[in-house]
Parts: sequence; C-alpha cells; structure tokens
Amino acid sequence: MNRLALGTVQFGLPYGVANKTGQVSLEETKKILNLATAEGFDILDTGMMYGQSEKRLGELGVSQWNIVSKLPPLPKSCPNVTEWLNISVSNSLKSLNVTYLHGLLLHSPQELLGKNGTELYRSLVKIKQSGLIKNIGISIYIPEELDELLHRYRIDIVQAPFNIFDQRLITSNWLTKLKKMDIEVHVRSVFLQGLLLMDASERPKYFSKWDGLWSEWHEWLKKNNISPLQACLGFALAQPEIDRVIVGMDSVQQLQEILTVTNVSIPQPPFELIYDHKELLNPSNWKENLITRKKHD
Repeated sequence: MNRLALGTVQFGLPYGVANKTGQVSLEETKKILNLATAEGFDILDTGMMYGQSEKRLGELGVSQWNIVSKLPPLPKSCPNVTEWLNISVSNSLKSLNVTYLHGLLLHSPQELLGKNGTELYRSLVKIKQSGLIKNIGISIYIPEELDELLHRYRIDIVQAPFNIFDQRLITSNWLTKLKKMDIEVHVRSVFLQGLLLMDASERPKYFSKWDGLWSEWHEWLKKNNISPLQACLGFALAQPEIDRVIVGMDSVQQLQEILTVTNVSIPQPPFELIYDHKELLNPSNWKENLITRKKHD
C-alpha cells in the first residue's frame, strides 16, 4: 500500500496558486493515473464540486481505485435532505462509473450541527448500510471543528490540512486522539497549494507580508540541503498517525518528482516554522485580487 493518495481537483479545474498550465488535459490525466496505479496508489480524492473531475475519472475508468468524494454544501432551501443526498450520491457514482465510494466526506461538516444535522447524518448512515458508501467522513479546516462533531457523531474518516507551517493537528493533540479513536486520517495541503514549493522570485507579492517566515523556511532548507518537495512530503509521511497524504499534480512529471522523494528522511523542522494564522494557512482566505496568477485563473 502506498500512503500517498491522488488528489484530483486539478483534473476538473485550474487549481492552485502555483498552477501555470490550467486544468490538466484528459491525456495527461490518463498518464498520471497509469503511473500512480503502477506505483501502488489505491485512493483517489475527488469531489462533486471539482468541475469535471468525477466525469473525467469515469471516462478513463477508475473502478479499481478506492474513491473518496465530497458532498457540496447543502442547498439553503432543501425541503428533503435525504432525497438530496441520495440524488447527489447517485449522480456521483454515475459520473465516476463505479458501484460504491470508499468514502463520502462532508465538505461543510458544520451542517451536522445545524437544523438538518440529525437527518443528514441518519441519511448518511442509511447509505452506508446500503453499501453505496463504505465510510462516512468530514473535511475540516481547523481541528477545533472536531470537538463537538466527534462528541455527537461516529465518523470513519477525517480529512484536514497539514504541512510544516500548519501543524495544528499535532499541537491540538487531535492527531493522537483520532488514531486512538480508530478514525482514518487523510491530510491535504501538504504543499499549501504549491506555495511551499515555489522559489521566492515566483511567489505572488500578496505573500510578502510573511517574508520573515519565508526566510526561515528557505534558510532551513539550504542548511539541511533538502528540497521543498522532500521537506513537505518527508514531514507528512514521518507522522505514523497519518493514514494518507493527498498529493495533487499538474503533470506526470510532477508525479515522477514526488515519487523520487517519498522515502527521504528529513530532520525535524524548527519550531519557528510553525505558524498558526488562518490568513495564510487557509487558501480560501487569500485575497484573490492581490494574487498574481498565470493564465486560466
């Protein structure tokens, strides 16, 4: 088993601050899938809101994969939550051309704490019992979300952001607690949308407000003679409580580069690189109009 999971948002949308080529072509997607399969990848991470991602995966054939998909937010006026959920899952399975999902994650898990929460969870349990999904999961932004959610509901998979800057899963002690609860842990954003892999000269000006942090980052990499890619993957894979590290890429070449560093050990990053500030750690908070992007964005 390869602990890396294949992120697929780039297959359906032009995604990521470091993206220079736009949406990945169907031909390149096929090459990525073939190489990933050959290298022992077995989990695909996708979402119903990821543009053409599920449709493209279905066209290429992914029935041998364990697929984790995400629900879009519940519509504001939803007269029948169960019916909406059933239709959403049915459409997803049809697009992917598969008979079941390994996991179905709530992209907006706070909905479980709202007025439709109980009905939503009961409906998820029924779908799980039917065999259409194997695991119920939630995709979170901050570990604090888990406090009430896991007190009220039994969850099988938790997906969360995690990288050298963003160690909130560790500092909150939730990473250890999730393992003790026998919950599968998937982490995303290990490259911070590619930001951690960029040279200082390529980084959009918006991020210059954190120049001190970037200086610490590049100085540590240079001192230890390791690449940003080695550092990001090495750190995530060094955490035994993490079951899957989700990696996305724009090309088969990027996947090849990732594969060359998956067994590289790195020194423990310095404490100074831990940064708990949502303005940087959560890409949805980045001010789009201040980010210099390439074409297709």
